[in-house]
Amino acid sequence: MRVELVSPEKVLYSGEATIVICRPEGGDAAFLPGHAPYLGLLGVGPVMIRTVEGKEVKAAVHGGFIEVRNNKVTILSDVAELATDINVERAQAAKAKAEANTSDLAALRRASVRLQVAA
Repeated sequence: MRVELVSPEKVLYSGEATIVICRPEGGDAAFLPGHAPYLGLLGVGPVMIRTVEGKEVKAAVHGGFIEVRNNKVTILSDVAELATDINVERAQAAKAKAEANTSDLAALRRASVRLQVAA
């Protein structure tokens, strides 16, 4: 199936894949070739794309939409970062700052997802 992962800044991934795992609102979901049409909101969470070559492309996605139709998965994200682009030290510092400021749970979630994806 064709997969496109797009942020406002750039196309993070465009190619063929055997599975896409992400976190739409309401829980984790996996999409395989031939999946029924689907449209959903994405929260803050990881995305994993397994290419037809068997490589895993991981990204931290911070909101957006996912559409599945005609054997194509399109992820339009508000903000997204590939695992290879995540600055782990910066994400750890952001997580520590968010943990100190317990009123900013969204920042804590974003930092935690970045660290999870980068691991």
